[in-house]
Amino acid sequence: MNDDRQFDAPSTDPATVFAALADIVYRGTTAEEVYTALCNAATLLVPHCDHASLMLMRHGKAVTVAASDDIARVVDDIERATGEGPCLDAITSEAAQLEADFRTPTQWPAMARGVLNRTPVRGAMGFRLKVDEQKVGALNLFTDRPGVFGSDSVDKAVILTAFTSITVAAVMNGEEASTLRAGLESNREIGKAIGLIMALHDVNGDEAFALLRKSSQDLNVKIADLASTVVARHSKGLKG
Repeated sequence: MNDDRQFDAPSTDPATVFAALADIVYRGTTAEEVYTALCNAATLLVPHCDHASLMLMRHGKAVTVAASDDIARVVDDIERATGEGPCLDAITSEAAQLEADFRTPTQWPAMARGVLNRTPVRGAMGFRLKVDEQKVGALNLFTDRPGVFGSDSVDKAVILTAFTSITVAAVMNGEEASTLRAGLESNREIGKAIGLIMALHDVNGDEAFALLRKSSQDLNVKIADLASTVVARHSKGLKG
């Protein structure tokens, strides 16, 4: 099934993308459709991300279970064929893996040659997925422009990785769509909070997200918990 229709809105602000993701889950779609939607969302939510894929470990091998397009699948194929790359390393490493420019000397030279020869991709990031403390896969993000993946891209990707981990956990545990929706609710609250901040402070989505993130850091509160508080206080104010 082609899920391009699920993200046909031109807006790329976090609130819009999170709302679209929540809507997909609320419509009761299959795990495969949600996985694909997450990959599509990455190209909208994460700055400079042009392609994305989701790898999961199956019988000891990293298998691509969803992708935004064929280019992402080709990059995954190159990683598996060469046995190296940021996405494979992300599965086993504690930290996110980043290759900003495949044209320069890289720690993954064989993969870099394949990517440069066969795709327009010039940079990549890999983020590990864990379920019950087990390393189960990676969310993989790719850009066609060298040197553009930075801290802002990483920050947005971390939030999307949280969505993905919750989804994978629910599927692996055989949970129904209702449980998956409940797991995503806290992340959906982030989208709501960003929308409120945009309206109240007359800022764009990126600025609203930055404000929410800074407040969570200053208060030493998880960003999802802070988002829920923002939404709850706003709702109480409306009722009052």
